[in-house]
Amino acid sequence: MKSESTSNSTVLNVDELKDRVHLISKENKINKWDLGASSSRDLSVQVDQGESKQLKASQRNSITIRVWNKDDLLGITSTSDLSTKGIRKAFEFAHNASNYGNKDEIPQFSKLSTSALPGVRNILRNSTGIDHLLEILKEAELQLINSHKSITSVPYNGLAEANIERLYINSHGAQRYMNVTQASLYLYAKAQEDGRKPRSSGSVKIGYGVEDLNIEDCINEASGKTISHLNYEPIKTDKYLICFTPEAFIELIGSFSSMFNARSILDGLSLTKVNTLDQNIAVPFLSISDQALHPKNIASFTFDGEGTPKRNVELIKDGKIFNLLHSESTARRFNVSPTGHAGMGSKASVSPDWLVISNQDSKLNTRDLHHTKTNQTYVLIEGLNALHAGVKASQGSFSLPFDGWLVENGTKKSIESATIAGDIRYLLKNILAIEKEDIETPSGISPHVWVDNLSVTGE
Repeated sequence: MKSESTSNSTVLNVDELKDRVHLISKENKINKWDLGASSSRDLSVQVDQGESKQLKASQRNSITIRVWNKDDLLGITSTSDLSTKGIRKAFEFAHNASNYGNKDEIPQFSKLSTSALPGVRNILRNSTGIDHLLEILKEAELQLINSHKSITSVPYNGLAEANIERLYINSHGAQRYMNVTQASLYLYAKAQEDGRKPRSSGSVKIGYGVEDLNIEDCINEASGKTISHLNYEPIKTDKYLICFTPEAFIELIGSFSSMFNARSILDGLSLTKVNTLDQNIAVPFLSISDQALHPKNIASFTFDGEGTPKRNVELIKDGKIFNLLHSESTARRFNVSPTGHAGMGSKASVSPDWLVISNQDSKLNTRDLHHTKTNQTYVLIEGLNALHAGVKASQGSFSLPFDGWLVENGTKKSIESATIAGDIRYLLKNILAIEKEDIETPSGISPHVWVDNLSVTGE
């Protein structure tokens, strides 16, 4: 792994920790175990009208230890105590817990936990310090307020930097370690006009360090979006042609990621079933992949909670689910290799890393209407809200408030308040077009995506 610049001193020493754990396991006559540890140092600031609102510095450490007893039953425990005494207690608790392990669900070591990790460009940045963060955020808030007479405040904002370490070791010789740094800026402005409701919008930027953040772009984007919502009107309840922005479409697909999650499928919590994996679920030109190793995926680790190397996985191809996301245990059930998407636990959870959505056939089904004058009437959705409450992932349905605009004859008017509802299976099969331009967001990459005949309910 290549590295640029330097970061703060590390907390986790993989060789020293491995030696201690091997000694403790021998003392307790434990032959099979694994351990995952993480450490993070975080600095964050918030401001309010030029004054500091919150300054926070934290150091968080955690270790999770799994122990298999002589009957191959699993026990697990976690601790924040990195001392030898703390680790020894954790081993004892995990060993005792193994007597009550689930005989029907016994994870094993990933068969890929000792294979080579992917070579990635790992950029590390030094911490700039809380005083510098505060100075930058105060200036950003001031510039955003001064960008338009109607912007009265920036009620939600934050600038943070983090240094994160993660390691995995097991009794069969696996040894993983990685250190990453990340910085993030969040600006959410509020605009107010006489006799009108306040309107809000914002922007998020992520980088390896504060020096990588495009602060000016974040200010301009937050200002532009907020001002574009001042001229709002109610929308008539009806079915509309919908254009999802990249952020909104990634949010929606991410909310239904259980479709690709082998753990959710086995637990009956996904609308996808084992016997429906080969059926068409989308238009043939839609491509969806999970790309943990994409160069734009800031501060991504190269291994998961089980020590499996991460890799890019094509999820939808030719309108069908092409691959699933697997832990070690689900991979055994499906007779495939784990994909590097697992957490660490007695029943490992599985989750996507970074979604990339694109047009599988760039010559077909492309348009660029939202950038050009058109006589078509459509709804441009900027962001979806209440995803935790409005999505029923196992049924496929969604009903979500959204922020966006009604576009008529090329003119955008912000929608006062509305909800979009539908079924993800209908949506995926009724995509009209995927635009040419791939746009990077904090959670993935996607073009604008067009879907016809979706229900919008006005206030």
